[in-house]
Amino acid sequence: MRIHILGASGSGTTTLGQHLYQRTGIPHFDSDYYFWLPTTPPFLEKRNPDERMAMLNGDLAGLKSYILTGSVVSWGESMKSKFDLIIFLTIPPAIRLERLRRRELERYGEIIYTNPERNKQHLDFMEWAAGYDQENFSGRSKIGQERWLAEVTCPVLRIEGDTTIEERMTQSLAKIEELSRNGSHSGMS
Repeated sequence: MRIHILGASGSGTTTLGQHLYQRTGIPHFDSDYYFWLPTTPPFLEKRNPDERMAMLNGDLAGLKSYILTGSVVSWGESMKSKFDLIIFLTIPPAIRLERLRRRELERYGEIIYTNPERNKQHLDFMEWAAGYDQENFSGRSKIGQERWLAEVTCPVLRIEGDTTIEERMTQSLAKIEELSRNGSHSGMS
C-alpha cells in the first residue's frame, strides 16, 4: 500500500504517518526532508526540485509499500500516479495556527521572540501558514491541494475537523483494510 498523507502545515500529517508506521511497519518518509536543505535552524533553504525528486524516487525505489507525509503538490507532479490511497487532513484554521505557534515555541524556544532575525522567520512562517486557507494564496493552499486531488485516480480519504490521533488512526486503518481486502491497490495480486 502506497499512501500519501497531505494537508496544511500543522494539520497532523507527520504525526499520522508516524503512528501508521508504528502500527503497520510501512516505511514512513516526510516530504520536508526532500524539500529543504539541512540548515540550522531548519527550513530556511529549499532544495532544487530535480534533486528533491531524485532523492525521493531513490528512497522509494523498489518499495511496494510506503507512507509519504507532507505535500508534494507543487513539486511532485510525477507522484500523482504512485499512490494507492491519499489521506487528506483538514482542521479549522484557528486550531491549526495555535498548534503551529505551540510547536514553534517547543522546537525553538523563546529565541523566536527575543532574537530579531528568528522572530522575523517565525512571523514569516506563521503568515505563510495562515495563507493556506486564503483564496488567492500562492504558496501551499487548500485550493491548490483540492485541484491536485481532483486529478488523482486513487481513493482519497478525507478526515476533517479537530479529530484525535486515535480517530484518525481508526479511519485510516479501516480504509487501508478495505482497500487491501478488495485488492484495490496496485500491490495486490
